[in-house]
Amino acid sequence: MSNVEIAELAFSANPIDVIERVVSTEEWPFDRSAEDELSISVAGAWCDYHITFNWRQDLEALHMGCAFDLRVPAEKRGEVYALLAMINEQMWVGHFDLWSDEGVVLFRHGLIMNGGASPTSQQVEALLQLSMEACERYFPAFQFVLWAGKKAGEAMAACAFDAQGTA
Repeated sequence: MSNVEIAELAFSANPIDVIERVVSTEEWPFDRSAEDELSISVAGAWCDYHITFNWRQDLEALHMGCAFDLRVPAEKRGEVYALLAMINEQMWVGHFDLWSDEGVVLFRHGLIMNGGASPTSQQVEALLQLSMEACERYFPAFQFVLWAGKKAGEAMAACAFDAQGTA
């Protein structure tokens, strides 16, 4: 363990403090609206992503949600739920969800930090990278369903390949 990691562990029992230091280093705009919450705005290739971290001391759990800049109308929710199921079958870490009250698609992940553990800066960076990669990869599939009227299977097939080489 490096001296920086040891200093991080000794510095704070609140994981949000570690996240704030990582986000500050990246020079991303953020808002620390409460002791246990931090919100970040990150520009992606397809849209802006709104990432929120919440710390629940009683559960010793850190939750991260990364929301898209899109809303799912009620008439499209059935097909979006089918798409969510197909995408989530492919996910190793985290999952996509739909907040039904607001119709917002988001990527979610939680970390259990029992016994006073706190994430390292490397873990925070990896979690941010994982969420951005997942959102960038599957955002077009949601667009195909919402704006092109495609079925979930068609949208998933269009996004399920990895491009090789350069054009």
